[in-house]
Amino acid sequence: MTSAAPMAFALAARLALASPGPDAWSVAEIGGVRGITVGPIENGYHPGVGYGSAAYDRTLGEARALGATWIALTPFGRVAGLDGMGVDLSFEAPFARTRADITRAIAMAHARGLHVMLIPHVWVESGAWRGELDPGTETGWARWAASYSRFVSEWARVAEAAHAEMFSAGVELRSWVTTAHGPSFTRLLRDVRRAYHGIVTYSSNWDDVDDAVTLGDVDVIGVNAFYPLADAAGATEASMVDHARAIRDRVRALAETWHKPVLFSEIGYTTRPDPAVRPWEWPDAMSGVRVDEAAQATAYRALLEPMLDEPYFAGFFVWRVYSDPDDTSQEAPWGFSPRGKLAEAVVRGAFASRWACDPWWTRAPY
Repeated sequence: MTSAAPMAFALAARLALASPGPDAWSVAEIGGVRGITVGPIENGYHPGVGYGSAAYDRTLGEARALGATWIALTPFGRVAGLDGMGVDLSFEAPFARTRADITRAIAMAHARGLHVMLIPHVWVESGAWRGELDPGTETGWARWAASYSRFVSEWARVAEAAHAEMFSAGVELRSWVTTAHGPSFTRLLRDVRRAYHGIVTYSSNWDDVDDAVTLGDVDVIGVNAFYPLADAAGATEASMVDHARAIRDRVRALAETWHKPVLFSEIGYTTRPDPAVRPWEWPDAMSGVRVDEAAQATAYRALLEPMLDEPYFAGFFVWRVYSDPDDTSQEAPWGFSPRGKLAEAVVRGAFASRWACDPWWTRAPY
């Protein structure tokens, strides 16, 4: 893949997606996003194995062997708490070094024939959820919007220079994009468009996407899709599939309303009993959990079974593996990663099958 090819792909996709209709992704003949999120090594104790390293290149090789066609990269900005005092572009390393690592990581993915979504995240040092951010006053919100705009515009410029095919301008910023403060985020999206000319999305939380002010200003509707597939422990796979069919219907309605395809920018289930109940719960907050690979695999299979037959569904990114494939210190054994587990076989099968959003000539039975 030449250096010009990724951005040419992104620009061609943008042009195709400009045609109204929720089936625009299928019409554009882009093919379903078969994606893996590759997380950074999120502490300073593992030098030389983060984005852009030889270890990361092994993870790219595993992603290709699994059948992935895309990866997502997640650089972080740091905020102290939910009062929105501002975003520090440096996380575990100075921003200049992280920028160089991300640029190299994108080039390495392209060399492997993978498309890239760059999706900068906000890390809240207090441990609170970014979706509950509240600067408290109009002045505080203006200060926050200006700081976040600088953060996300810097990464948009990196995405442009490195030819990343897709860029997410935010992740789970509920208290901003679903409230009266939302117009400042739509202005931010226009700034992103000036810096970056690929496919633009925003990653809503699964339970607030319908209320996001971003829906009219993105090319593809992004959803962090941690939908519960069960209300209580012990649910059967058949009942979880029924829940997934209801999710598919919501996706279809959203696409038809906004005339845009829907992308699951994150999906994932932890490796524990009943992971489809409150699947968003973070594994680090749990203790003494029994590892249950079969339950994780069942939840993946139940969610994906109806989604892949939906023409308005543009694909998904698995949450997540790490840039060092041999590192096991980043999360507990009952964590989200499907690597080397039964869920990995489910993902492999999904990636290998033909989806309704794929170009017509690839839709032979698997």
